[in-house]
Amino acid sequence: MMREDQLPRFDGVFAPVVYRDGGIDMVDQTVLPERTVVLRLTDVAEVAEAIRAMRVRGAPAIGITAAYGMVLGLEASEDPNRIAETLRETRPTAVNLTWAIERMLRTFERHKDESAADIRAAMLAEARRIHSEDIAANRKIGQCGAELLPTGARVMTICNTGALATGGYGTAYGIIRAAHEGGKLAMAYPCETRPRLQGARLTAWELLKDEIPFRLIADGAAGALMSRGGIDAVLAGADRIAANGDSANKIGTYGLAVLANHHGIPFYIVAPTSTIDPKTETGAKIEIEERSEDEILAPYGCRFAPDGASAWNPAFDVTPAELITGIITEKGVFTFPYGF
Repeated sequence: MMREDQLPRFDGVFAPVVYRDGGIDMVDQTVLPERTVVLRLTDVAEVAEAIRAMRVRGAPAIGITAAYGMVLGLEASEDPNRIAETLRETRPTAVNLTWAIERMLRTFERHKDESAADIRAAMLAEARRIHSEDIAANRKIGQCGAELLPTGARVMTICNTGALATGGYGTAYGIIRAAHEGGKLAMAYPCETRPRLQGARLTAWELLKDEIPFRLIADGAAGALMSRGGIDAVLAGADRIAANGDSANKIGTYGLAVLANHHGIPFYIVAPTSTIDPKTETGAKIEIEERSEDEILAPYGCRFAPDGASAWNPAFDVTPAELITGIITEKGVFTFPYGF
C-alpha cells in the first residue's frame, strides 16, 4: 500500500489527479483497494482511455482530468477542437466533462494570438484554477451540509463522492467529512454500489484513510436500515442536474430517494453548481450511459452469471426533483421547485 505522503496532492490535499512536469499523475481507481497505483499519462489518447475505463470517475474529477488533458494536447501541438471532441466522446452523462472542456476552449480563444508558450501557460493556469475552485467549493458544500445534520447523525450514502471523485475533499462525502470533523457524525453507512462496487471499494477506502466511523451495507439492505430508524439523512452526489432539479446519479440513487421519502428521511443531492445543466430542461433529456453487460455478468473478471445470460447495465438513474429534500451546493441549499 502506498503511503499517504506518496499519493498525489494539490493545494495540500490528496487529489486523484494532478498535473506535474508535462504529464498527469492519476490514481487508478480500477485497482483500489487491493493496490494503490499512480498512473503517468502523457497524451490525450491515454487521458481519454482513463476516463472511459473509469480509472478516474466522479463528475468533478472527470472535468478536472479533461481540463488537464486539453493542456497535454496543446503541448503536443494538437488542434484544440479535435482534443475537445476526443475527450467529449468518453462518457456522456457527467456534465462537468463538457463544462470544463468549454471553459478551456474559451481560454484558448482569449489567448490564441499569443505565443505558443503563453497559450500553454494560460491553459495550464485555467486547468489548475478549475481544480482549486472545485476543492474550495467542496469545502463550502461540506460546511453547508453539515449544518443540516443533527448531532449524532447517522448518514447513508451511495457510490463514491469523496476526494477520489472530485478535486479533493468531496461533495456528499465532504459533508460526512465535515460532520465528523465537527463532532456531529455518529456513523456513515455507505452502500456497496453494484455493479462496480464504488462504495465498497472506494468510499470504504477513503473512510478508513480518514478514520471516519462507518459500516458498509449491501445495496438491498438500505430499506431495512431505514425502517429500523437507523438513518437520519441520505446524501448522494450527481453527475448532471437538470434545470427543474431532476438529478442523474449512480444507478440505485433513485431507489434510495423513494425509500427515504417513504420513511420520512431527508434525501439530499450534493454537487457543485458546475454540475447544474440549465440547458437540460428535465431528467428525461439526460443521456444515460449504458456500460458493458460484463460488469454485471462477470464483475472484475469473476463470472457469476451462467453462460448465455445477458444483462442491462445503465450506469446512472434519474431522481425526480420532487423526491429531493434539497440540493446542496457551494452557493447554498436549493429546494423544490428548483427552476435553475
